[in-house]
Amino acid sequence: MMLSCAGGIRVANQTVYSICRRQLYSSSKPKLSPKTLTQYFTKHNIVSLATTPGRFYNSLTIDQKSRLVGYWLLGCCGMVATTVSVGGVTRLTESGLSMTDWKFAGRRAPRNAEEWNVEFDKYKASPQWKYDVVNSGMTLREFKFIWYMEWGHRHLGRVIGTCVVFPTLALLTRPWISTNLKLRLVGFSGLVTFQGFLGWYMVKSGLEDHPESTDIPRVSQYRLASHLGSAFLLYLSMFKTSMEILLPVEHSMSPALQALRRWSGGVAGLAFLTAISGAFVAGLDAGLVYNSYPKFADRWIPTDLIVFTPAWKNFFENTTTVQFDHRFLGHSLLLGICAVWIMSRPLVLPSRAGIAVHALMGMGWVQVGLGVSTLLLHVPTWLAATHQQGSLVLLTLAAWLHHELGKKRIKLFKKS
Repeated sequence: MMLSCAGGIRVANQTVYSICRRQLYSSSKPKLSPKTLTQYFTKHNIVSLATTPGRFYNSLTIDQKSRLVGYWLLGCCGMVATTVSVGGVTRLTESGLSMTDWKFAGRRAPRNAEEWNVEFDKYKASPQWKYDVVNSGMTLREFKFIWYMEWGHRHLGRVIGTCVVFPTLALLTRPWISTNLKLRLVGFSGLVTFQGFLGWYMVKSGLEDHPESTDIPRVSQYRLASHLGSAFLLYLSMFKTSMEILLPVEHSMSPALQALRRWSGGVAGLAFLTAISGAFVAGLDAGLVYNSYPKFADRWIPTDLIVFTPAWKNFFENTTTVQFDHRFLGHSLLLGICAVWIMSRPLVLPSRAGIAVHALMGMGWVQVGLGVSTLLLHVPTWLAATHQQGSLVLLTLAAWLHHELGKKRIKLFKKS
C-alpha cells in the first residue's frame, strides 16, 4: 500500500517511517517534537512501524541489514583503536600497575577518602612503589590520576566486550548470516574475551616482587607485546570483515594488480611486525638508550648489540638490540611502502585503491618522522603515544590497500 508523507512524497510501507521522519525534520516548517511526530504516524495509520522497532527491522532487506552489521563492526574497530591509544598512555605514564587486583566484571571507583586510602595502601605494597615511586613523593592526588588511567583502560575493554559479544549472540540466530561470518563473529568474541584475561596476566607480571633484580619493576615485555599484538589482530580482523561488507571489490584482477597486492600484503605484515617490535621497545624503555639519529651515539652499529647468552635473548631483552631492531624494521617498512607506491605509478588503479596507496605513502613518512622525533626528544608521553597510534593508522591503510586490490570475497550473507 502507498501512503502520503509531508511534502507530497509517496513512499512504500516498509520505508515510510524513516522517510517521513526525515521529511518532517528537514522541512522549513518549525521542528516537530517526537510526541507530535508519533501522533502524525498514528493519524496516518503507520503506528506499527513507528512504535514497533522489531517490525521495522524485519522490513529491511538483506542488503540493508548487512550494512548495519558492517557499520557495527567498523564502530567496534573505532573502540578498539581508542582503547589501544588509552593503553599506550597508561603504559607511558606508568599507570598500569596502580590497580593491584582484577575482577572480570570490574568494580566502581572509590567514592570517599577512606576508600581512596585503602587503594593507595595496596599500591604502596607493590614492587613499583617500593623500588621506584617511593622516592618521588607521590601524593594521593597524583595516585588518583594513574589509578583512573588504568581503571578507564580496563572499563573501555569491558565496553568493547559488551558491544562485541552480545550482538554476536543475537546475530548467530539469524538465518540470513552465512556460516563463514558466524565463525568470524565467534572468533571476534573469543579474542576480545581473551584480551581481558591477557591484560591481567600482563599486569600481574609487574606485581611480582623480585628482590634480587636491580631493574625497575615493570610488566613483562613478552606479555605486553602479546597484549598489543592480540589487540591489533582483533582490530584488523574486524576491519577486514567490515570492508568486505561495506566496500566490496568488484573489479577484475590483472597480473600487475595481483603482484601489487602481494607487495601490499607484505607491507601490511611488516607494519604489524614493526608495531610488535615497538611493544618490546616500550616494555624495556629501550627508547631511552640511544637518543641520537641516525647513528647510535657515534657509531652506526653499537658495540653492545650482542651481550647476552644465548644470543637470541638479545632480540627481546637487550635494550640496545631491541631499539636497533625497531629502527631497522621501521626503515625497511618505509622502503617497502615506497616500492609499492612506485610500482603503482604506471598502473590504472581502482579509484579507492589509488587513494589508499597515496595515503599509505604519506603516512609512512609521517610515522618515521614521529619515531625519530620521539627518540631525539627523549620519549615525551604525548609524542610517543602519537607514534604508537600512528602505527595503527599505517597498518589500517596497508590493510585497506590490500583489500582494494583483492579478489571478490566470499558471500557473508544469504539471500532470502
